[in-house]
Amino acid sequence: MDLQTNGGPSLDPVCGMGVEPETAAASWAHGGTTYLFCSRKCAERFKADPSAYLGAKAPAAAAPAGVEYTCPMHPKVRQVGPGHCPICGMALEPVVASAGQPEDRSEYFSMRRRLWMAAALGLPLLALTMGGRGLFAETSGRALDFAELALASPVVLWCGRPFFERFWASLRNRSPNMFTLIGLGTGVAYGYSVAALLVPALFPAAFRDPMTGTIGLYFEPAAVIVAFVLLGQVLELRARGQTGEALKALLRLTPARALRLLPNGETEDVAVEAIAVGDSLRVRPGSKVPVDGSVVSGESAVDESMVTGESLPVEKSVGSNVIGATINGTGSLVVRAEKVGRDTLLAQIVALVSEAQRSRAPIQRLADRVSRWFVPAVVGAALLSAAAWAALGPEPRLAYAVVNAIAVLIVACPCALGLATPVSIMIATGRGAAMGILFKDAEAVERLCRVTVLVVDKTGTLTEGRPALATLRALGPVPEADLLRLAASLEQESEHPLAGAVVRGAKDRGVGLSVAADFRSVTGKGAHAKVDGRSAAVGNAALMEDLGLPVAALEAEADALRDAGQTVLFVAIDGRLAGLLGVSDPVKPTSAAAVRALRALGVRVVMMTGDNRRTAEAVGRALGVDETVADVLPQQKAAAVRTFQAAGAVVAMAGDGINDAPALAQADVGVAMGTGTDVAMKTAGVTLVRGDLRGLVAARALSAATMRNIKQNLFFAFAYNALGVPVAAGALYPAFGWLPGPMLAAAAMSLSSVSVIANALRLRGVRLDG
Repeated sequence: MDLQTNGGPSLDPVCGMGVEPETAAASWAHGGTTYLFCSRKCAERFKADPSAYLGAKAPAAAAPAGVEYTCPMHPKVRQVGPGHCPICGMALEPVVASAGQPEDRSEYFSMRRRLWMAAALGLPLLALTMGGRGLFAETSGRALDFAELALASPVVLWCGRPFFERFWASLRNRSPNMFTLIGLGTGVAYGYSVAALLVPALFPAAFRDPMTGTIGLYFEPAAVIVAFVLLGQVLELRARGQTGEALKALLRLTPARALRLLPNGETEDVAVEAIAVGDSLRVRPGSKVPVDGSVVSGESAVDESMVTGESLPVEKSVGSNVIGATINGTGSLVVRAEKVGRDTLLAQIVALVSEAQRSRAPIQRLADRVSRWFVPAVVGAALLSAAAWAALGPEPRLAYAVVNAIAVLIVACPCALGLATPVSIMIATGRGAAMGILFKDAEAVERLCRVTVLVVDKTGTLTEGRPALATLRALGPVPEADLLRLAASLEQESEHPLAGAVVRGAKDRGVGLSVAADFRSVTGKGAHAKVDGRSAAVGNAALMEDLGLPVAALEAEADALRDAGQTVLFVAIDGRLAGLLGVSDPVKPTSAAAVRALRALGVRVVMMTGDNRRTAEAVGRALGVDETVADVLPQQKAAAVRTFQAAGAVVAMAGDGINDAPALAQADVGVAMGTGTDVAMKTAGVTLVRGDLRGLVAARALSAATMRNIKQNLFFAFAYNALGVPVAAGALYPAFGWLPGPMLAAAAMSLSSVSVIANALRLRGVRLDG
């Protein structure tokens, strides 16, 4: 794909870095295209041999036209169409998700096919090399050697082909990474074995088995490395595919069609994409609002929970603002379109989630950083070993030089290094799943133990997310039982969630209800009707004022209930103020204990909600959180998380609604309640299946144990190389006359892998308090 200076980021054809026209260090016209370069060094390399770089590029036709892809680890790398990052070798992903864009899963399916092939051929190969030869006593050893070659060759050459391609790209781009190590290890092990099988005369007698005179073969290590790396790639691609689904789930919330009003008063069914600013749209009861706008006629209650996270619908009348994708209640509305396309609130949420997800750094970056010096050091050690044996070694010097250089490369094979992280992660995620803790990726496991600030959504996370009748107060001659019976009988005719809470409260208390007559709802205020021949009205202070009933006698008590986190409803019977009802969203029984446990671990707990400040602060005081932030919109939640991050905090965000998605993605670790929405769970890095925040305490302990385990594994891997490389190079030969040779090098390599796996298995029994 040619890179042109036609606006937007271009891709340096040599190193793969993104280059803007105004920041390019050099440019050069070739074949009718002007190429941009991040440095003059890259420009000089390109000018010396343009075909070396242009010929290796993936064709843009492999993806939907115009879709831009980027690397999650290196956001500056961008190109049209899928491919692989020239810096780290990871598969690229779309910059912006689209609901109508077909998902490109060719990489995932390709890796999965190769994994099945590697397993199908690798298992018989393992059986053959680990004692299976004894079952073929009548078969010659050389025939069995060729059987190993036949089993290993498809695994290494076909299953491992993508890794060799990325290995070659890392050399061409001078960017060593994990695929450099994989390519070296598997290539040398396989190449050495092929040479030993086909041309054994090249190898000195000292490296032959004293009893059989044969040379050791290393087909099995080469095949096993390929199989393990394929498994890691399949798991990684599956997890990244789920991340893309979270964005598409958000986009699918917007309705595909809308009813546009014509000048003659009729309506026409149009696609949402055809709506322009200023259009008048009819929103029927139960339908979704197509775009952001304002109400020009009609009254209704709109469910905005997917945006605000609050369970109570919001009353809308002329002049009220409405948000696209929210659900209209029982009334009919006419809405004037004010924001369409990318300007809608939902589209901005999608953009925020996408941007936050691309800014995350996977745990594999550590291995890649190490690879920058590890790979050159290993190759240098192999070359030095070869030079020393060629100059100073016994005859045949050249054969000794070649074999010992191969031994160094085999002993430094990155199998243990490659297993150090994924094995621990796999065991930890399995352990977590058994406890109702789902980690989406290794990054969440890595970062959770370093969290210093936890931002928690209120509704559905700290509270139950279901309004309930909490307070009943009668005033005057009407008893509490009659007050509740009359109020609940009236409210059973209403569809408002507060009304439902009153009705459920009456039924829970065993109160029988009557049939209401002449029911009338007053939008934004309440309702009134006749119950058993008596007039009854339930609503807010504004409704009481309309009825000429001052609420001053109960205002102090109402304020006290609001301070306790309750919504107050006044009740009038027979034209007189008779009492009040308090409706609250109960706090989960486990929330306070979870907050205390997290604060004891040194985590600062901040409650953030779209609810009003008075109610939010009341809930915050009851739970003992460190700080309460109220009256916030979804984009403000993400901005608040960024503020904490800018101050140096490692932030976890816990929420359960679509409104929490941007903040969940922006946070270093997003924590979703399993009782919440699918979008929240797909966006978050950790999901607590039981919806109990105490699970976060156990998840943090599991994260800390896993990271300790990974660091131990990395130490084993590097300590093994620090000791194994000089021994394989012949450091013990002058004093003891002993050389390990490639056979013992391969055994040592396998032992290092076993030590890493055995250490990782300890995670199954680690104690987790939470």
